[in-house]
Amino acid sequence: MYMPKNEHTGLTARQVQDFVEDGFVKVENAFSSELAKQCRDELWRDIGLSPDEPQSWTRPVIRVGSKSSAPFIEAANTPTLQKAYDRLAGEGRWLTPQGLGTFPIRFPSPEAPGDDGWHVDMSFGDSPDFMEWRVNVKSSGRALLMLFLFSDVGPDDAPTRIRKGSHRTIARELLPYGDAGATLRQLSAEGYASTENCEVELATGSAGTVYLCHPFLVHAAQPHRGKRPRFMAQPPLLPKDEFDPALPPSPVQAAIRRACGLAL
Repeated sequence: MYMPKNEHTGLTARQVQDFVEDGFVKVENAFSSELAKQCRDELWRDIGLSPDEPQSWTRPVIRVGSKSSAPFIEAANTPTLQKAYDRLAGEGRWLTPQGLGTFPIRFPSPEAPGDDGWHVDMSFGDSPDFMEWRVNVKSSGRALLMLFLFSDVGPDDAPTRIRKGSHRTIARELLPYGDAGATLRQLSAEGYASTENCEVELATGSAGTVYLCHPFLVHAAQPHRGKRPRFMAQPPLLPKDEFDPALPPSPVQAAIRRACGLAL
């Protein structure tokens, strides 16, 4: 079938299968390099530093919260990404992103960043103690974990480390906790030792790349050993509603059910 070159065809069946098995898919050219630069320039202004003054880069990491200006909303909602959200989280089952965040901006530094431990992002909770925030086997409150690259990221530029297939182990560990879920304190009690034999993938790529990840994927930051700061965002894709068993399972849900030995 003829397909115009500018047609956004979304993820392939192979990419969706890889997502179910590995827990993530890499989407290259998810947004333009020009748009990435607009976002980078705005983040530089926010932190009061300059790309031309490396002598001022004295901290290993600076965090910026949520950004909801036009370039960030545009980056989060390109046709390529919207089609990918539909394929992985289920058509019409996610909320349109109204911005992006948070932004751990990492700088070349011999100093340890202090935030590079393995973890799973928590999805819901209201305790002032973040260790009491929770995630449950239905992934309430989170449809996807996403990694947006706003700068070129090579192996030395503090790429996020990903444990391939770790989402399946976490799904099985969450099953006994039911709807209430496990707290971060409970889930991290053994340092995610159950996933330490997983192959590690580095979230590298050019500016405009997005990694769409299963909410249960175990991942970690690392020190920056390169020369240029790394700009990225790690927002959730929020679900529109709770899991509806009357609907066909999305790939996110299918991965959970398959890991737990449940019928699809």
